[in-house]
Amino acid sequence: MAEAPVGLIAALPEEVAPLLRQVGESAKERLGGLLCYRFPVGRSEACLVLSGMGMVRAATAAGALVSAVRPRCLVSFGFGGAVLPGPEVGDLVVAERLLHLHRRLFAEQPAPTLEPAQRIVSLLAAGRPEGAARTFPGTIVSTSGIVTKSSLVGLLPAGLNCPVLDMETVAVARVAAEAGIPRVALRAGSDPADEELGFSLEEITDRELNIRLGLVLLTMAKRPRIVPQFLRLARNARTAGESLALAVRVLLAEL
Repeated sequence: MAEAPVGLIAALPEEVAPLLRQVGESAKERLGGLLCYRFPVGRSEACLVLSGMGMVRAATAAGALVSAVRPRCLVSFGFGGAVLPGPEVGDLVVAERLLHLHRRLFAEQPAPTLEPAQRIVSLLAAGRPEGAARTFPGTIVSTSGIVTKSSLVGLLPAGLNCPVLDMETVAVARVAAEAGIPRVALRAGSDPADEELGFSLEEITDRELNIRLGLVLLTMAKRPRIVPQFLRLARNARTAGESLALAVRVLLAEL
């Protein structure tokens, strides 16, 4: 009998495209109105759902995945911005803690339960070729929108290990915890700690947090000085995407 599938959730096409290229043929379908890709993993399969950005959409995607296929575990992955010096572009952070930042307050969230973060770090490090990006255990901080790193540094609880920012992980973890499904979260660095975004999320997305090329171009036309940053972030996304693809494949091979 085939095992239950592994559930995968990521927000952006750029986060999943390298993985889909590497796994080869996949079946594309709709799951609760969201794009879902299925591909074989050993005696089972992986179900990868593209959620879109933000806590609400991530929770919706996780709920749809749990209801439709009841995965044996759930892997949340994507890009993250480093808050403190340590992880660089393409480096991986495996969540050992999850925090939700809301109105300048941090709330501890259900911790990943698939395996201890340090064991997953060791597993990924052993499965990566020499010279590949580094892997750290750390803290993923999910926010409801883009925040400046400079404003966040002074608010961080003491003792956080390699904190990185995203907008989805906590929402996925909550749904998985409520369903009793083991979970793990990975983030690949898309911008180092010393880089602040020169634009706001609202400038380049629609009301549902979909990035719109027209808005990106308009924002660059209004402020040409941020064009180099957009180009640099695009390069960073390619690096981070390849790093994620390799890490997820190593993890899937073990699962």
